[in-house]
Amino acid sequence: MSGHNKWSKIKRQKGAADAKRSKAFSRILKEVTVAVKESGPDPDGNPRLRLLMQNAKGVNMPKDTLMRAISKASDKDSAALQELTFECYAPHGVAIFIECLTDNNMRSVANVRSIMNKFGGTLGTNGSLGFIFDRKGVFVLPKKADMDLEMLEMELIDAGLEEMEVDEEYITLYTAMEDFGAMVKKLEDMKLEVENAELQRIPNTTKALDEESMRKVLKIVDLLEEDDDVQAVYHDMEIPEDFDAE
Repeated sequence: MSGHNKWSKIKRQKGAADAKRSKAFSRILKEVTVAVKESGPDPDGNPRLRLLMQNAKGVNMPKDTLMRAISKASDKDSAALQELTFECYAPHGVAIFIECLTDNNMRSVANVRSIMNKFGGTLGTNGSLGFIFDRKGVFVLPKKADMDLEMLEMELIDAGLEEMEVDEEYITLYTAMEDFGAMVKKLEDMKLEVENAELQRIPNTTKALDEESMRKVLKIVDLLEEDDDVQAVYHDMEIPEDFDAE
């Protein structure tokens, strides 16, 4: 899964920009609304909310902003959000999976269709990309100088660790979707700092394109990610490690 981590590193680098930071805030706050409406505002009894609070800390969200969102979501009259997914093909056969949280399905469908049509992509039927992407738990931990990485890997295998990738700054852990909760608990028990933890859609294989074609597809990805209703965009395009995303 080395190619997927390269893409995640590019996304982390781009996330330093104010616009991306704002999008990260918006994404987490929407998920907080869903989590609170599902299981209440107490993080001790709501694992999904507890995880989101941890992710909010990872992107340096002000605590007041997070607490206001929790309070607002507790109001029974606050807007309900629905989860919506799109399975699409960009030019050159690149598969794109889009996850949305929206209060207006028609708007979300129209926006995604408009972007795909403008750049020569197509909307597929639900389930059409099921064979391309696997849903995995992905955990990003800051790398500490005193970490015994071999011992860490052995400890985490019992919690469902499938793969561990290490670079200069981060440790990225992958689990099967069904082991996500076990890994969350294990990392909490070990008191390890987690910058981000979420379920992601990981492609089984990736497509290599020339740079011009790759930039055209990434333009579609960027426009989709900028849409207010879009929470996450996944694709099966291979991103070279030395690629400059700017």
